[in-house]
Amino acid sequence: QVQLAESGGGLVQAGASLRLSCVASGRTFDGYTMGWFRQAPGEEHEFVAAITASGRSTNYADPVKGRFTISRDNAKNTVFLQMNSLKPEDTAVYHCAAASSLTTSTWHGHYNYWGQGTQVTVSS
Repeated sequence: QVQLAESGGGLVQAGASLRLSCVASGRTFDGYTMGWFRQAPGEEHEFVAAITASGRSTNYADPVKGRFTISRDNAKNTVFLQMNSLKPEDTAVYHCAAASSLTTSTWHGHYNYWGQGTQVTVSS
């Protein structure tokens, strides 16, 4: 069992930056691929970014490429999502997720564990 807790969300203006964190507890963190998804009101979960257990491979959704960066610190059981040049369309609840897999995936069903989420609101 893995417990995930996100933090770092907030209300910002367009063009600003935020850094989300997700702390994992329970099982060995460095054995899990980690992902970030987001869900806007009335919408499905949308893949944002993912990183393999080693941190050597990452994957990004097209809308966030060049603006968001996923990283991890296995010594601190934490995965980060640095979000720059935020846009109003980035407004959503952001969830981190863990997968007992060596590969990343854009499919939410690939991930076994989910956090409760942190709200990100970007005003125009």
